[in-house]
Amino acid sequence: MAKGDAGGSTAPSSAPPPTCSPTAARLASLSRLTRLVVTLLPVVLIGTWAALDRSAVLDGVARLGDADPWWLVAGLLFTLLGWVVAACVRQGALPERLPPGLLLASQLAAGAANHVLPASIGAHAVTLRFLRGQGVPLARATASLALYSLVKPVARIPVLVLFLVAVGDTLRFGALAPDRSTLLLAAGSAALGLTTVALLVTKVRPLRRPAVDFVRTALTDVRILHTRPGRVLALWGGSAAAPVLQGSTIAAVGFSLGLPLSWAQVVFALLVASTAAGAVPAPGGIGPVDAAMVFTMVSLGAPAGLSTATVIGYRVLTVWIPLLPGTLILSALVHRKVL
Repeated sequence: MAKGDAGGSTAPSSAPPPTCSPTAARLASLSRLTRLVVTLLPVVLIGTWAALDRSAVLDGVARLGDADPWWLVAGLLFTLLGWVVAACVRQGALPERLPPGLLLASQLAAGAANHVLPASIGAHAVTLRFLRGQGVPLARATASLALYSLVKPVARIPVLVLFLVAVGDTLRFGALAPDRSTLLLAAGSAALGLTTVALLVTKVRPLRRPAVDFVRTALTDVRILHTRPGRVLALWGGSAAAPVLQGSTIAAVGFSLGLPLSWAQVVFALLVASTAAGAVPAPGGIGPVDAAMVFTMVSLGAPAGLSTATVIGYRVLTVWIPLLPGTLILSALVHRKVL
């Protein structure tokens, strides 16, 4: 009997190489298509928005063409510093250390997404994806976003008081004071929001456990962060510096056009406008905050036409010029699976 026929060892047989099943091939193709669509979607959305709002963009660019270029360069520098400060605040709201370069890139991408979706949803979504990609647990990442959103308006209050004292002699309070109906509407909206959240947490059982985990994680992280001076400085100092830098950008654009207001008055106008109209869920605050800015600067003694030109120029400098690089960074981060 041949050796190979015995019950012992058998000769090795050459197996055919494994091949992908049709289902796996279709899933891989669908994954590549999905990544391509997600990568190109921000560019398509930004292009559509630019086409719909091209008149404002062209008007602002034309006005900036006659402006003092050195003041515009200063405004651009303030804008760049604003992104750095935003990255510092994000880091200050999280115990884990994040890679600085990728963190800054994520904030540039978040700025582009913030001008597409309302109420900062785009910026928070990009930041949440970035934090998850860096291995931050979901509860801690969402707690970081909540802390970031809470500290920013709280840190704005002492800055607003400081600038209120600085411009008090030239301010006409009657023109800026909200009427009774506006105050009632704001109070009613806040009460309705808090009541809705409380009812959802208490009545919808599947939401109760995630809500409890979120609150527990948020309180723990707040305690940890406030034992680290570096995190405290980044979180609270950055949140206080952000509106001052933003107002400095507007002031630089206004000075380039000959706006007859001081730096303190322009920063105060931004603080008032963003506080009064910041709750309106418009993409990037464009629209309500712009109208409130023009109204506040006119109340401080600036001409209406020049105030409007300043706000338009500011939007071109801080939205439209950085929008293309921010969108390309967003697409690159998606393509590299950072987001």
